[in-house]
Amino acid sequence: MRLRLRPRSTRTRLVLISTVLATVAVLASQAAGLTVMRTWLTGQIDRRLTHFGPPPRSLSDPARGRASEGPAPFPREEVLPSDYRVYFYGADGRLRPDSLGDGDGRPRLPAAVSSLILKDGRPTTVPAGRGTSDWRVIARTGPDGLRVVVALPLDTVEGATSKLLWFSIAIGAVAAVGVGLLGSAAVRLGLRPLDRMERTARRITGGEPDLTVTDTDPRTETGRLGIAFNTMLDQVRAALHRKDASEQRLRRFMADAGHELRTPLTSIQGFAELLVEHPRLPAARRREAHELIARNAERMSRLVDDLFLLAKLGYAPVAHRETVDLLSLAADGVGAVVVAHPGRDVRLAPLSGGGPNGSRDALDVVETLGDPHQLAQVIVNLLANACVHTPPDARVEVRVGTVRTGPEAGGTDRPGRSSATGPLPPGTPACVVEIADDGPGLAPDAARQVFERFYRGPAKGAGGPEPGSGLGLSIASTIAEAHEGRLELDTRPGGGSTFRLLLPRSVGAGPASRP
Repeated sequence: MRLRLRPRSTRTRLVLISTVLATVAVLASQAAGLTVMRTWLTGQIDRRLTHFGPPPRSLSDPARGRASEGPAPFPREEVLPSDYRVYFYGADGRLRPDSLGDGDGRPRLPAAVSSLILKDGRPTTVPAGRGTSDWRVIARTGPDGLRVVVALPLDTVEGATSKLLWFSIAIGAVAAVGVGLLGSAAVRLGLRPLDRMERTARRITGGEPDLTVTDTDPRTETGRLGIAFNTMLDQVRAALHRKDASEQRLRRFMADAGHELRTPLTSIQGFAELLVEHPRLPAARRREAHELIARNAERMSRLVDDLFLLAKLGYAPVAHRETVDLLSLAADGVGAVVVAHPGRDVRLAPLSGGGPNGSRDALDVVETLGDPHQLAQVIVNLLANACVHTPPDARVEVRVGTVRTGPEAGGTDRPGRSSATGPLPPGTPACVVEIADDGPGLAPDAARQVFERFYRGPAKGAGGPEPGSGLGLSIASTIAEAHEGRLELDTRPGGGSTFRLLLPRSVGAGPASRP
């Protein structure tokens, strides 16, 4: 079994790292101080050796040829101070026994001068010949080939450094313990914001999603982490809200679609059962039942087609793009609606602006990129709604031109304007198709709901088809959004309604030759 030596807790790791670093720093500083002190003390001994000169009488041989017969004829206590030792190598190269200085210890010196590896005037450390401490020695050359070695013991240096070494070890141990205890408290205090974040996260996962982190000081790392954590929470909450809203819209859409499909299906089922149960119905009644079945089947087929188109637009917004002339599409739509609603006053006019935001007061080619079939469907849908939901004497006008988006020209939000999509950036060049009527207009509540799926306003026109499924404006708005544009409504009670389709002006508008 492998032992896991690495600590798992971040707090423990920080305490260990700080303790090790502090201990290493203390020991390094003590080692440096110990080295400096030992060097200084050794330098003092070297200075004493360098400036010390043996007594003049010791450099002469008072008993020439009788060096081995006895010690030098003067008392040593009158010659050397303190703990100096002086040793002589005679002219014959042998160590003389008449050394100067008293004491138990002595350096380890060779018996012959030929084995003496010392340079004159340079202090050197040699081991002890008797005793425990080393010696610091220096050699000089005297008269008549005499070599003199002066020595001083290093016991004071070694004693001082030994005491300082133990003192350093004790200081290092105390520092390690102190840093460990104080560092643990300091790290615990410093990591308290992280503990609070952990508790907050646990409470959020435990069922309190509205909580936020309170440590958000941007000057600290934990504060910046708290800001990032709160930002992440806001994004997660927004995503969850969008998911909930999407699921609610989907459930409502499915319920509305089921309700809309149930009506024609019920009618078809009822008339079919009538024909099966009463096979001998009069021919007129049978023909009426067949017509009602066909009409409801057609209505259900249109509803299914609209639902399929909405789903298709959601996954593949614009499968085909080409240069589209909006003026031609508007003219075709006006022609079709005049045939479907004879007697209605439907006109095609230029989009008047009279300024930098508006185009010239003349019909002109307005081109953009998009799917011509989808854009034609939007224009026809808007014209059909204008004819169905306004009185027969209301005038409908289709305007085509170019603008730069703004509160007056369109494309941005303002009071009295509604749309299912967000506003376009102000000042954006856009191609515009407006379908305006001078009917009674819409109330604010109805204007806000007009782009919702399955919303149907009361039909006020005459001679037109019956109200549809309520998906027309939703489909038109989805097509506009898929073309990176916007469908919006300006209306007020008694002031008429203006549906405005704005599309990106990706192709220059102006006169163009057409085949």
